[in-house]
Amino acid sequence: MEALRQDDPRRFGRFTALARFDEGASAVRYVARDIASGETALITAARPELAAVPVFSRRFQAEARTAERLAGGWVAPPLDTGDPAETSAGEAEPLWTAAGYVPALPLAEAIGIAGPLPERALRILGAGIAEILSRVHAAGSVLQGLAPGTVLLAADGPRLTAFGPLGAAASAEARPGGQLSVRLGYLTPEQIEGKEVSAASDLFVLGLLLAYAATGTTPFTEGPAEEATRRIAEDEPELDAVPEELRELIANCLAKDPDQRPTAGTVAAELALEGAAGLARGGWLPEPLSAAVADQEARVLALEVPEEDATAEPGQADAPAAPEDARPEDPRTLREPESARTAPEPEDARPLPAPPMDAPALRKPADAPAPQGDGDVGEDRGTTRFLNTGPRPPQNDRPTTQLALPHELTAAAPAAHPVRPAAPLALPAAPVTPQPHSHTHGGPAPYPAAALPAGPAGPGGPGQGPMVSLPLPPAPAPAPDPAASRRTLLTIAAAAVGGLIVGGGSVAALGSGDTARATDDKPAPKPRRTLPGQAPEPRWIYAHPASESSPLTTALWQDELLVVTSESQASAVDLRTGKRLWQRADGAKGQVAPAAGADLVFVASPTEFLWLSPKNGKVVHRVRYTEAFDDLPGLTVGRLAGSSGPVIWFTGSHTVTVKAPKPKKGKKKGKDKEVVEAYFFAYDIVQRKELWRTPVPAGRAPGTPAYRVVAERSADVLVRQDAASLTAAEVKKAKGKGSVRSFDQKTGKLLWSRQYGAASLEAATSGDEDGTLYAAVGQDLQAFEADTTKPLWRVEGSDGSWFGTPLIAGPLIHTTERSRLVGAVERESGRLVWRRSTEVPGTGPAPSLTLSGSGKTLIAADAIQVTAFSAADGERLWKFQDIGSAAPKGETVSASYRTLAFGETVVVQRDRSFYAFPVA
Repeated sequence: MEALRQDDPRRFGRFTALARFDEGASAVRYVARDIASGETALITAARPELAAVPVFSRRFQAEARTAERLAGGWVAPPLDTGDPAETSAGEAEPLWTAAGYVPALPLAEAIGIAGPLPERALRILGAGIAEILSRVHAAGSVLQGLAPGTVLLAADGPRLTAFGPLGAAASAEARPGGQLSVRLGYLTPEQIEGKEVSAASDLFVLGLLLAYAATGTTPFTEGPAEEATRRIAEDEPELDAVPEELRELIANCLAKDPDQRPTAGTVAAELALEGAAGLARGGWLPEPLSAAVADQEARVLALEVPEEDATAEPGQADAPAAPEDARPEDPRTLREPESARTAPEPEDARPLPAPPMDAPALRKPADAPAPQGDGDVGEDRGTTRFLNTGPRPPQNDRPTTQLALPHELTAAAPAAHPVRPAAPLALPAAPVTPQPHSHTHGGPAPYPAAALPAGPAGPGGPGQGPMVSLPLPPAPAPAPDPAASRRTLLTIAAAAVGGLIVGGGSVAALGSGDTARATDDKPAPKPRRTLPGQAPEPRWIYAHPASESSPLTTALWQDELLVVTSESQASAVDLRTGKRLWQRADGAKGQVAPAAGADLVFVASPTEFLWLSPKNGKVVHRVRYTEAFDDLPGLTVGRLAGSSGPVIWFTGSHTVTVKAPKPKKGKKKGKDKEVVEAYFFAYDIVQRKELWRTPVPAGRAPGTPAYRVVAERSADVLVRQDAASLTAAEVKKAKGKGSVRSFDQKTGKLLWSRQYGAASLEAATSGDEDGTLYAAVGQDLQAFEADTTKPLWRVEGSDGSWFGTPLIAGPLIHTTERSRLVGAVERESGRLVWRRSTEVPGTGPAPSLTLSGSGKTLIAADAIQVTAFSAADGERLWKFQDIGSAAPKGETVSASYRTLAFGETVVVQRDRSFYAFPVA
């Protein structure tokens, strides 16, 4: 931090500026305080010369809206935003946004103080950023806001402070004709080759950032700076100094081919399976950084509001600056933390925070040559420096990397200027305004729409930036031929000599060629587009209230309601809007089942069956277990085993006292015994009556066995008992093999119990109405005749893996494996139709499968990701990840995803969050 300068604004709405926090290429950040409430904020104020450019103003506000949508967890929630409208005096109001102040150090400054971060801190840093990226990518957007100066290290975890290329820019300048030049700090191979950026581009930059945090330098520092773009595009990264445990993951992030890079969710899981917040509990920063953060907080709290500002009314215009002779000749930097003063000087390759432009240590000598045009960038102090590069001579930076432009802000390129292929940055000029029906009850706001592809860029020099207008709807940029791509690469490399400091330095040009609309600050309307592999925009998002316990069971009622039970109540969400309609405490700890007829919702609570009104949740009928099963006192109802139409199957148990036999003469009477008796029930929830019950062996303590109906046939139901509920004696008797039981549909009589091949006790099993059973046998999936156990066919699985529960769908069986392979085989022959990977780490159980209402889309869900496939040919359609509750002090979300399908919608649940995605 440093003291305010003479020309710095003093007021930002209700906030009074206290000190400069730091500055970047496009904005200055201030520590400010609300005099009335005492609230401290971090203000990001756009540089006035840039704020005057309409396209910059739109982009700045768009990035502020992105921050608002991502608020929570590792993104500080916005507090206020400046109104770009003019003041009554006719002067332009500063363009700014305010977020809550969190004591933290920019990553670049932290490395300068304490050197590279230790492995645990690297894991927390990377996982925290990856969690943010996961949320961005799940909405079909690209962040492009990562740089050493945009990541802050706080006491409880990292914070991100930039949400687009403006915030992460290494340099930015307004040009004649309403154009804006933005020099990026990091480049990716696809940008250098003139290709469109994607979510994978963010992962490459994350790899660069983590390598820098681990070593204090970038992975492409060896060699002349003018060849850095070539090294990024062609050479392998230098990662020898990266901790061995993280080297492979970072190398994967830095893969040249975007398709070979991991997803953000994968990176987050591999770095911190319990989540960044969980791993950071108890502190995570090295001692010098903890001391520096604490010192910064103390200095901020000690800052006093200037007397003239303390008496000003909120919203009052900035007070006039003090006379020149009343202020120090040189603004003095605020006291540095002790740890910073005693820390050794960083090496040349370590990054430096973007310093004040007139800081004494960085002032040019009086005889220093003045900048010559926009190519004279000198030494870029806002980014990581390559070894011994120093200032560079002026260079021509006309070859540009173009951001996606609003269609009305572009003009056709004159024929006199040749058009060169450009590397587009996939970011919208402004996000699409959410449609009214997308708003949610208690859930986060929808994320920005995916970016439009950029058109090719012309030479783009000052005052003559010919732009090719974007068609609407947009057409993809033409694929450059290899020779042209190579020429572009070499040209960018040559042009970037003076500015290529952190793995890149190409220029991104945002132009307003349409002079008639150059002052129109309204965001341009754009059609939504879903990037390949990204999930579509949810129809709605519902967040289960944090004040209530997490959901236990969920079910769909008549394709109208999502019914959720928890420890405290049962509730219903409208499937059309995502709004909660009602909640009922009677349904606490219950299990929800399909519709009880056309007009009632059925819930099995621990003590009674309930029939609720779908309109308001009112209890219409209730049947207590003590009344319905009065001959089974103390009955405990287990989990529902399955349902078919109005019939549900479940297990239950109760304890009876078996009196000791009468002793023989002269002998003492033995003790009475408590014995658990268990039953398997069939119950009609429409007629509200028991159909049958049959005694079954009691399960492991407390005694209720856990059954699952694996197939329903016309004459019987096939049932499998979960291995975890088997008693020790039953496990020993089974000799490692699982069995399936057949119960008569009408009477409940046990017909038979059989074992199938070498299927284990835990093996996934399913069956169909034709009498075929499908079971995991070792690493393979095998089909059997249910009644005879005769093997029919076998599908080989992947090495070291095993099959999960298959999903029967007409003539196909959809398969799932622990190795994250999902596929389809012909039901009759076992012929493999297709097999694809979800591309997530192969840990935990196999993904669960759900088929869309039309049968065209297959959804695979596990603890890390939801993946949608075309059911017919296995084409990967999209992926979705949600980090759940990311509050640094909140509980870590590790629950697996669940999916429910109806019509053309699939509801994806992870703990408290529900998303309704459109599907084919």
